[in-house]
Amino acid sequence: MWFLNVSKGLFKKASKKEKGPRRILFSDLDEHDHMVSYRHIANIHRDAVNRVMFDPGADVIMTSSESETSSVVFTKVSVKQETYIWKFSQGASCFDYSSSLQLLVTGGKDRKIRLWSRYVTFSPLAALRGHRASVMDVAIYPAVGQIFSYSRDSELRVWDVSTHDCLKTIRLQFPCVQPGRIPEHAAFPFLLLSPPFPPHLVVCCKDYLARFRLAKNGSRVGGWLTAEGREFGGESSGSVSCALYNPALRQVATGHADSSVRLWDVQTGRTSLCIFNAHGEKSITRMELDSSHRKLITAASNGTIKVWNLLNGHNLLKLEPFSNSEVTGLACLHDDQLLAAGWSRRIVQYDIGKATDSEVNVKISWEVSKSNIVTMSLCASLGLVATASHDGEILIWRIDTQKPLLHIRNETQEKLLVDGLLFLQRRSTNEEFQTEAVLVSSQAGCVCFRSITAQNDIYGKFYAPEQLGQRVLSLSSDQNKNSILVSGDSTGCLQIWDISSFALEHESFSEKPPLLQRWTPSRTPLRHVEVLEVADRLFILTASDDGSAGLWTTGGELVGHFGQKMMWNITDSDTFLR
Repeated sequence: MWFLNVSKGLFKKASKKEKGPRRILFSDLDEHDHMVSYRHIANIHRDAVNRVMFDPGADVIMTSSESETSSVVFTKVSVKQETYIWKFSQGASCFDYSSSLQLLVTGGKDRKIRLWSRYVTFSPLAALRGHRASVMDVAIYPAVGQIFSYSRDSELRVWDVSTHDCLKTIRLQFPCVQPGRIPEHAAFPFLLLSPPFPPHLVVCCKDYLARFRLAKNGSRVGGWLTAEGREFGGESSGSVSCALYNPALRQVATGHADSSVRLWDVQTGRTSLCIFNAHGEKSITRMELDSSHRKLITAASNGTIKVWNLLNGHNLLKLEPFSNSEVTGLACLHDDQLLAAGWSRRIVQYDIGKATDSEVNVKISWEVSKSNIVTMSLCASLGLVATASHDGEILIWRIDTQKPLLHIRNETQEKLLVDGLLFLQRRSTNEEFQTEAVLVSSQAGCVCFRSITAQNDIYGKFYAPEQLGQRVLSLSSDQNKNSILVSGDSTGCLQIWDISSFALEHESFSEKPPLLQRWTPSRTPLRHVEVLEVADRLFILTASDDGSAGLWTTGGELVGHFGQKMMWNITDSDTFLR
């Protein structure tokens, strides 16, 4: 079709009696001959045409169908030159063409992604396998040399044009997707926006959209989907800001600076679920599980808190932010009372268990702290919550009264930031040890074992990092026994200490617990370390600023990085990366 007078419109003006959208049939186009002309090219395909593209530079019309004798056809508008016809099994459900790469990509019911040369129709350059359902859409993104493909089972794959490698596989967990059922899709699931527009890939399923930011050029910086390297990503925009382990579902959750949340199968390292733009573009700062371990609670730097269904990624609740300041601590009690703290200098309480509306208001606001709260730890057995402030003060709160029980101040005049707090849960349930060191804190690299029965009763203190002037950013222990303490520092180094008999009595300040292992999982600060028990064995989870999350044995062997191409078997050490 050629539109002859676009400045005045595409078709002749409707009469004043006609209201609403107009329907113009091809058989009526002759009535609009002063506005539009057309040419009818018959018998290109034997089956219904499912896609049409036009290359204005070459003046070529491109069409596809599921016919095996005319799967894709390139036809000159003049119809004077020879047409190019690609023929292959089960035909094409979709295709895309890049004139700059002279590349044709097709997808169909046989689940293969075929790459074709512009002028060679009898044999593909490559047939990419991996999809487990029929391919519904494909798109070429020449700016970074990648191909996107999407199959009927809501699986998105990213391929490298030159190497033909599958770079990423993402299971899009749309809320409408039900286990065991193929979700409903429209005929065109993809929308690819390329420069000069802000580059995005939009994927639709029923009434839902998934939007991915893409890199603008070959540097592949600016979009996680098009990032180089392992599936997890390594850009600063996707750095890990928090992580946790869910023993009920055997999943690791990671929260990122680009506001994404990713769930990983701890037994294989494979992606289970991705939630993008969880809090818009704000960084995820803290995460917590509800009492059932079936819901994930996320908090962001703008004070927003949300509750998510871990099975399908659906946003269940949005909690009323007490302020627009960063949330640095979350703790969920056994009756789904959620405590949140941060730079608002308050602990606020929500009831997420009895919520009947998607918007949940603050239930109780506790007393005001003197300074910004930077971290928090819960001890349910004692009914206590510990918070640490920016000025180095630690407060022990009683949950039943919402009031401070104890103020712990630094023994020196210097106000040192508290980086980590950890209640030793096993010790806190043992009446023999409850009056001794049950709380561990880290300040300026020093790890302190504290009693909560006296204002400043330190049972043990030692400097943990190997290098001077560093900080311990994260602490963890095997909470069933409290036999080891794991510390992760600002150099990316991890230490495992034997605390089975440490700080049960007052130790000299120079004495350290036995160091069992030390290694460096990352060259960037370790934001999170956690002891996991999987398949009757202890493992260490690490997450760092470089965007990586790894799983390690307590002996320092690398099981693997979550999102790597090769999956592991947690019960088979031969599959570990070491």
